[in-house]
Amino acid sequence: MSSTITVLVLVVVAFPVLMYLMQDSLLFHPQPLNEVQRNAIAARFAGVEEIVLQADGARLHAWHVKGQPAKPLVIYFGGNAEDVSWMIESARSRAPGVGWLLVSYRGYGGSDGAPSEEAISADALRWYDHAVKDLGATKVIAFGRSLGSGAAVFLASQRKVDAVVLVTPFDILVEVAKHHYPYLPVSLMLRHRFDSAQLAPKLAMPLLCIAAERDNVIPAAHARRLYEAWGGPRQWLLLAGAGHNSTDGAAAFWPGIAVFLEQ
Repeated sequence: MSSTITVLVLVVVAFPVLMYLMQDSLLFHPQPLNEVQRNAIAARFAGVEEIVLQADGARLHAWHVKGQPAKPLVIYFGGNAEDVSWMIESARSRAPGVGWLLVSYRGYGGSDGAPSEEAISADALRWYDHAVKDLGATKVIAFGRSLGSGAAVFLASQRKVDAVVLVTPFDILVEVAKHHYPYLPVSLMLRHRFDSAQLAPKLAMPLLCIAAERDNVIPAAHARRLYEAWGGPRQWLLLAGAGHNSTDGAAAFWPGIAVFLEQ
């Protein structure tokens, strides 16, 4: 009996420790692009510029879809396991004239290094500063999808952002983790918290919050909590029948974004 109890205690203690040590690989799923792949994308989309910044010894990469001077520049923060280059075609066709800066987190796309909340947040500020100082952006919109919603909200709390678009966002990553791992002390374990709900009441710029009705990754209730906490004017768009990874196929998705960007 004592040996059985010992084994159970070891499992109960060891499993949370293992999850704590593995959380970066569980949370972040980088999709890197090599030089050949990047060159192929650049050749396919004429006029789309690759931008590279250096920060803390890391190479940061983004795709710049140039827009008209009178239109805003959208800084896009993608979701987990996403290579943002897939957005180039949609950005050009669905929101003509609008500029886009599609940024890759460290370890994603053409960026090197390792992702973390601290790095993603700091790099969001770097990209904004580059957009304003070097690209001449006078109106900036932060667009965050899923994991990227944390970066977009953080950026909006630190810089002058004219509007925010969030797709399948969360209120705080800890609450999402509790949903998926109710048997673990995630409040104590999770290092990357992305507490957007705490920042939201202080934000006065307009928000478009898009949620998926059948989202099993970040249930729509988390998006709704963030939406309700927002301090500025807000619009809610619930995509009927859509899941976490099928939002772009919903009929109301791009038209809703295009109208918001024009306002």
